[in-house]
Amino acid sequence: MKFICIGKNYLAHAQEMGSEAPKEPMFFFKSENAVPKQEGVFPYPSFSSDVHFETEVSLLIDTPVRNATEQEAASCFSQVTLGIDFTARDLQRKQKQLGFPWEIAKAFEESAPIGRWIPLTKDVQDLNFELKVNGETRQTGSTSRMLFPVVRLITYISRFVTLDPGDILMTGTPEGVGPVTTGDHLEGFLEGEKLLDLRVASQ
Repeated sequence: MKFICIGKNYLAHAQEMGSEAPKEPMFFFKSENAVPKQEGVFPYPSFSSDVHFETEVSLLIDTPVRNATEQEAASCFSQVTLGIDFTARDLQRKQKQLGFPWEIAKAFEESAPIGRWIPLTKDVQDLNFELKVNGETRQTGSTSRMLFPVVRLITYISRFVTLDPGDILMTGTPEGVGPVTTGDHLEGFLEGEKLLDLRVASQ
């Protein structure tokens, strides 16, 4: 099992990060160890002082796909949820300044809490979602605003790597990302249904 995470898939998020929209999908990986050990708890890592939330519609891969056609890409998933791609922003900035890859800021252990899975009953490109932090709405998004729709993501990624059953595709975050602190309460809603309930704890 692996996480395939998409970067800069919403124009407004790319702009808030001070960068241009990519011409092709950009992706990176998190391992199975990115799932928090305790459900509903994100342990704030000791090696960072600036961890940010990034709320993402996430899809569970059902069937293996490699060099997928559009039809294969559209039929290889049937469940959806919300996930958080936690990012150690201070480490990411340092890596970027050095010209190094920034997996250290993304792929650390317990960095990808995933909400409750539900069947996908709507068009994947017509899903609305929201993140509340301590009861305040901090991110809202719609998959209709993706730069690269899901089918395009899967056909592109599967040119390079096989997507296996159990893999999780995190499809990118909209604008509004921001820091968390110990004690924060995060709630994620997809089409008004709460799928993610998470508290930030000291490690």
